[in-house]
Amino acid sequence: MDFSFSDEQRAIAEMADGLFRDYCTDERQRAWELTGEPFMGELWRTCVETGLHALAIPEDAGGSGLGMTELLCVLQAQGASLALVPLWPHQLAAATLARWGGDAHAEQVAQAAEGGVMLSLSLAGLAAGLGIGLRLEPVEGGFSLSGEVGAVPLAAQADWLLLVAEGADGPRLVLLDPRAEGVERVEGIANHGLAVADLHCHNVLLTAEQVLPAAALTWLETRAIAATAALQLGVSDEQIRRTVDYVSERRQFDRAIGSFQAVQMTMADARIAAEALRSSLYQLCYRLDQGLGCESEALATRYLACEAGHLIGHKTQHVHGGIGVDLTYPIHRYLYWSRDLGLALGGPAATLDRLGQWLANNDTLGWKYDLEENQGIR
Repeated sequence: MDFSFSDEQRAIAEMADGLFRDYCTDERQRAWELTGEPFMGELWRTCVETGLHALAIPEDAGGSGLGMTELLCVLQAQGASLALVPLWPHQLAAATLARWGGDAHAEQVAQAAEGGVMLSLSLAGLAAGLGIGLRLEPVEGGFSLSGEVGAVPLAAQADWLLLVAEGADGPRLVLLDPRAEGVERVEGIANHGLAVADLHCHNVLLTAEQVLPAAALTWLETRAIAATAALQLGVSDEQIRRTVDYVSERRQFDRAIGSFQAVQMTMADARIAAEALRSSLYQLCYRLDQGLGCESEALATRYLACEAGHLIGHKTQHVHGGIGVDLTYPIHRYLYWSRDLGLALGGPAATLDRLGQWLANNDTLGWKYDLEENQGIR
């Protein structure tokens, strides 16, 4: 079996890695943090020029029409460099509108593919302890949207937002203009520096076209999990690489601390967590690109991403000792990103709860029963 990327996928990964590493040096990261900008606007414009913002947008809508594996390659590179740009929310929101929104949103998708508008999204309500905070009520001519949703990425900067709202027939994706009448924004900053905003909606009127079919939410959620996990894998890989370099050079008792058994075991645990996530994530992206069912694979990947982010973030921080909490040293940024991505994924407990419910309702012995030769065998 050949698990390697294709030549095209490797070329995309190398191009993205070179772009992000050239821009996001430690010195430029430190300088950018002092600017107060909501995201890396100059880098975002470069992403638009190179087409990285539209990889997953369908070709007939102006995008590249590539799959989740190609997007995975870019997001890993983005995570490794801590490039603060809305690559996956923008293009997955546009791809969702292209697939499920029909002709009503064709112009918005085309503008997103060109880079003329920015889209963002939040699925936080699906894993929140208090549940979905937005409510849909049918009214004459459409729907009324009320309630609130917290920490929506770039809600004040984006032109359109995809959010989850609870309707009479279950949760649905809604397309919201963040500047519409009845929308109140309370702006803030996430752990890793990205601008966010709490949205309070007071009887915001939506057309029927702004409420997507129920199937759109499942389609988007699995891809959003893959995208967020890919960022986490990129962050974690770079955390480990930098930490290995550090413990190989830092000396104590006339020895590199990396030669101490406790440090070696700590880093081995971190590597195991990263490789477990990589295996699950790659399988998930493959199944998404092949159109195979992947609800359980998505939940398993989400759990592993939460666990890896927490474990690797804290273990790598720990072996850095006192320098790990020095804000002039770069390793703390990776911990901030890991924490933010863990929050976006909803945490391991909520994920295990959903995965357990799925297993209780699907009485098979695992993923192999999805193979063609096992169909019908239970």
